[in-house]
Amino acid sequence: MNNFREVNEDILKEWLMFREDDLSSLKCDEDRKHFVYFDEISANILRNVPKENKKYVKKQLNKLDENFIDYIFYWNEKYYRNGFVDGVQLLGRSFGE
Repeated sequence: MNNFREVNEDILKEWLMFREDDLSSLKCDEDRKHFVYFDEISANILRNVPKENKKYVKKQLNKLDENFIDYIFYWNEKYYRNGFVDGVQLLGRSFGE
């Protein structure tokens, strides 16, 4: 049997990917308010960097963006996955299983 607490390629991962597409569509003002506007922030930083440093700074900003996205995906999946498993276990106990 799968250990659904482990972050794996499974049905929970597929569900989280589906939800991510819906949640990242910025459908309401509150979602837009809490969005990370990385591209705009990066552009503002790069406008104020000397020409000889732009390539390096841009590369580092891209690494930061990739690292941040990986970090968020991993911890969100782990958090929601464990919450889902906890909920299933609570339901199972309430039905005497």
